[in-house]
Amino acid sequence: MQQPIVIVNQEIVNELPKDLYIPPDALQICLDMFEGPLDLLLYLIRKQNLDILSIPIAIITDQYIQYINAMQELNIDLASEYLLMAAMLLEIKSRMLLPRKIAENIVDDVDVESDPRQELIKKLIEYEQMKVAAVNLNQLPQANRDYLWLDVFIDSKNILPPQIKGTDLQKAWHNILLKSMQVRQEHHIKRQELSVREYMSHILKYLSVHIKSSFYALFDVESGVAHVVVNFIAILELTKEGLIELLQGEDSEITVAICGG
Repeated sequence: MQQPIVIVNQEIVNELPKDLYIPPDALQICLDMFEGPLDLLLYLIRKQNLDILSIPIAIITDQYIQYINAMQELNIDLASEYLLMAAMLLEIKSRMLLPRKIAENIVDDVDVESDPRQELIKKLIEYEQMKVAAVNLNQLPQANRDYLWLDVFIDSKNILPPQIKGTDLQKAWHNILLKSMQVRQEHHIKRQELSVREYMSHILKYLSVHIKSSFYALFDVESGVAHVVVNFIAILELTKEGLIELLQGEDSEITVAICGG
């Protein structure tokens, strides 16, 4: 069965119209866009799985020149830095082809490196490192892209100071910290990324269901000292922002509740 050339208005067309005219400039090749000559060179090297420390300069130079010629044929404006890189590649290529003694005589008193590709390789490695760093930075959460800011207005005039003694809160905190240390006698240090805002959200979500909670019930001492510390900071921040309140009964037990709950 003959493959259709195109489908127009849900009808299969197997033959081109005889009066069809296609202008010479109607079809163009779409080339990858690069941020500069180093980006193009890095693309050519990585595309062929070449070792950046031992670049086959003759092959890469020829491919680079072919790409430049293709862009010129397509009437793409070339920045001067692309042409400058082409001249640099041709110079390195010519120096690689010449015997070492002849190359040293050409440059006279200029210090001749053991490998004329050394400076170019250094620039490519630095550029690739910056490119990877830029990708890693772009993956970090960004405002208005990965999350939105929420503005909360709190009338400070109606916020009353916590009805609790500072010494009692300090004592309760020390008790939780002591329990956390006793649970894990062997402490292995490792890097942890803990977010105070995330813990604040967990606490608000928990209190939205339970309305009130014992101060101690908000802590999971088995999770470790770091988690306990961040959780305690989250409670203080929520109290400071007036979203929760700390209460103390006649039995000196501390209770945490949502403001207005």
